[in-house]
Amino acid sequence: MDVQVREMTEDDIDAVATVRVRGWQTAYVGLMPQTYLDAMSVSEDAARRREFFARGLGDVINLVAEGPMAGDRGTGGRSGGGTGGEVVGWACCGPYRDQDLPSGDAEVYALYVLPERIGTGIGRALLAEMLRRLAEREFPRVRLWVVRGNERAERFYARAGFAPDGGEESYDVDGAQVPEVRYALTLPPSA
Repeated sequence: MDVQVREMTEDDIDAVATVRVRGWQTAYVGLMPQTYLDAMSVSEDAARRREFFARGLGDVINLVAEGPMAGDRGTGGRSGGGTGGEVVGWACCGPYRDQDLPSGDAEVYALYVLPERIGTGIGRALLAEMLRRLAEREFPRVRLWVVRGNERAERFYARAGFAPDGGEESYDVDGAQVPEVRYALTLPPSA
């Protein structure tokens, strides 16, 4: 698939909200309460993203992947920020956020692809660009959290060289504890 990865713009917010909500609703079936997933709203997610953009992104890198328009599917994924393609993926990364490790590492906060485009190389393209940018910023390692049982994500990150580093935590989603496993990858020194 011909995919272009670029910086996310404010014009991409609605498309990114669609990618994120549909991504959650697909990736976390059986891993989170279905009532929570069903109640997710693209418009509410877009409103939160607009707040983030209004406050400024700081050290956070937001990327989108654009692919060729997929005909008249009506997914709502059009974006005015790029080349006229459809926003088919979104990724976000920056400095590691948890306080359990010494600072200095990076973190992949999110990486989602439209469900019908999974397995087409979009996720790999987004991850490669994030890792390139993080290495450029001279982060020694990058970490990320995967919901335990999300086997597709576990395989994806393992193929990219990530491995569990022993970190585990859970968080509450509508009264259910959702366990996560932390993965890490040592970045090559930037040239």
